[in-house]
Amino acid sequence: MHLKQTYPKILSTLDEDVDEVRYLVVVDENYDDEDSDEFDAIDPEDYNYLVYITERLQALLSEEGMVALVKQLEAHPRVDLFYLSEIDLYGIQTAMTQEQIEQMILQHVEELLS
Repeated sequence: MHLKQTYPKILSTLDEDVDEVRYLVVVDENYDDEDSDEFDAIDPEDYNYLVYITERLQALLSEEGMVALVKQLEAHPRVDLFYLSEIDLYGIQTAMTQEQIEQMILQHVEELLS
C-alpha cells in the first residue's frame, strides 16, 4: 500500500516520512496472554482485535478529532462490539481482517482532516 497516495491528507500533515501503517495505527489480534495483565479489561472472548492509535496520529487529530474518531468507530456497521479502554486504545469485535481495520481507521482519519 502506498500510504502517500492512499492517505494524502494524513501524510502531508506529518513532519516526517512514514512508510508503514504501524507508525500510525497498530491493530493486533487479541488473545488470552496469561503472562500479561496489561489488557485484562479487553477480554479476548468479546473483542478479537486491539487497536492502538499512535501518538503521531493523535497529535494530528487533537482531542476533538480523537473523540470524533471513537464515535465513528463505535457506529461503524462492520464493528460488532467496540470497547473504549482509553482514548487511544480500543477493543473491537469484527469479522474484518487486520488490514481492513487499519484501512477503515485511516480512512476515517483522512475524512476528519478534511
